[in-house]
Amino acid sequence: MPSADSDTSIRAHEQSSPRPRLLDEVRRRLRLKRYSLRTEQAYLHWIRRYIRCNSLRHPRELGGAEVERFLSDLATQARVAPSTQNQALAALLFLYREVLALELPWKEGIVRAKRAPRLPVVLSRAQTAALLRAIHGREALMAGLLYGSGLRLMECLRLRIKDVDFDCKEIVVREGNGGKDRKTVLPVALRDALHAQIEQVRVTHARDLEIGFGAVSLPGALARKYRHAERAFCWQYVFPASRRGIDPVDGREKRHHLDESVLQRAVRTAARAAGIDKPVSPHTLRHCFATHLLESGSDIRTV
Repeated sequence: MPSADSDTSIRAHEQSSPRPRLLDEVRRRLRLKRYSLRTEQAYLHWIRRYIRCNSLRHPRELGGAEVERFLSDLATQARVAPSTQNQALAALLFLYREVLALELPWKEGIVRAKRAPRLPVVLSRAQTAALLRAIHGREALMAGLLYGSGLRLMECLRLRIKDVDFDCKEIVVREGNGGKDRKTVLPVALRDALHAQIEQVRVTHARDLEIGFGAVSLPGALARKYRHAERAFCWQYVFPASRRGIDPVDGREKRHHLDESVLQRAVRTAARAAGIDKPVSPHTLRHCFATHLLESGSDIRTV
């Protein structure tokens, strides 16, 4: 990630120019088009890096040759994965097309990196059980949802209380892969633990409200449309962060969801404790969910 000194150099370069600050305009366009915060952070990172690699020259002064050299250096020098290289290209195309509004006659000459198909890591049922036994507390519940409901890591972290339906034994995933909503199963074995987690969130939320906080980030323009929704209990995250933080969108102090590194560390530690000699990550549990359902004869398209 870029250093503070390099960011200061880019800002100083922008301030000395009569043009508006480039990175601010990139951020504004990304939010106007409703890109996710993670995509915004990634695109800004690659645009900063592209500018630094070209001696802080403005991108208007650069073109296809510089883009191609930058992408080539990522592959040959930094040895990034094809998906990472394509993400960097997407960021630069967004910069030129959406922010600078420039024609890209050189775009067709840019070769996208091809991602070779890879088989996912899948654990046996015994290994999965051993892994889950080695995870404890809140992280055990999260891992259980990845395996028992097939949630992705960020889908689990972004799960809101209103989207857990105990009566119908369902979980609604909002804006999942491809921006689509879907329903999945709520495992009976996790009902009590999930209910206890939500009650703990209720206590934390009530405490936040007492001291003048209790707001949570809402998707789109819901915060403006429904003025009190951001403090409503139903919109709170099922797995909130232990501390409040500053919302990068509006600069207010809110309680966000847990960082993904919390579960990632717990799964890695549990895999070592369980003696599993495979590269295990939270997403492995989702692959196990689908594989074990297929092995049992279930149609995963109906789950």
